[in-house]
Amino acid sequence: MPSDTKARIQAVARELFVQQGVQNTSLRQISERLGITKPALYYHFASREDLVRSIVQPMVEDVERFLSTREPGDARELLEDYFELIWRHREVLVMLVREMSVLGYTDLGERMFDWRRRLIALLFGAELTHAQRIRATVALGGMSDCTVEYAHLPMQEVKATAVEAAAAALGPSQTAR
Repeated sequence: MPSDTKARIQAVARELFVQQGVQNTSLRQISERLGITKPALYYHFASREDLVRSIVQPMVEDVERFLSTREPGDARELLEDYFELIWRHREVLVMLVREMSVLGYTDLGERMFDWRRRLIALLFGAELTHAQRIRATVALGGMSDCTVEYAHLPMQEVKATAVEAAAAALGPSQTAR
C-alpha cells in the first residue's frame, strides 16, 4: 500500500534527520534503512526538501488549527495546551533547531514569528506594552526550548516545570485572571 510506504519513509527520515541532521542524511541512507530502492523513494518524494516539508506539514497544520480555534482566556490553560501541542511535534522542532537551513525551504521562519505574535495576542490581547511582548516571548520561547532540550524526559515532568516558569515569566497579574 503506497501510503504505508510513504509513512514508513517519513518515520525513518524523521529519525535520521533528528539524529544526523537533514543535510547529513542522504536519500540513499533512508532507502537502504527501509530496504527499498532510491527510485521507489523518489516515487513518493521528489526530493529531500519535499520529504522534509511532508514531515513538517502536520506540525504546521496543528499549530494553525490551534491558533484558529483559541480565544483569549485563561493564560495558564493556553500555556498548558500549547506545551502539549509543541511536545507532540518535538522531533520536528529538534530537526529544525539542529539545522536552521530547513526553515528556508519549508517557509517556516516567518510563519513561526507569526504564530508567536498570534499566541502573544491570545495571552495579552491586542493592546500590548513592550514589557508584555517581552514577557510572552520569554514564556513561549522558553517552553519551546524545553521541548527540544528535554525531549528525552517524560512529558509531564517537563510540562509541569516549563508551564510554571512560563506563567512566572508572564507575571502574576496575567496568570491570575
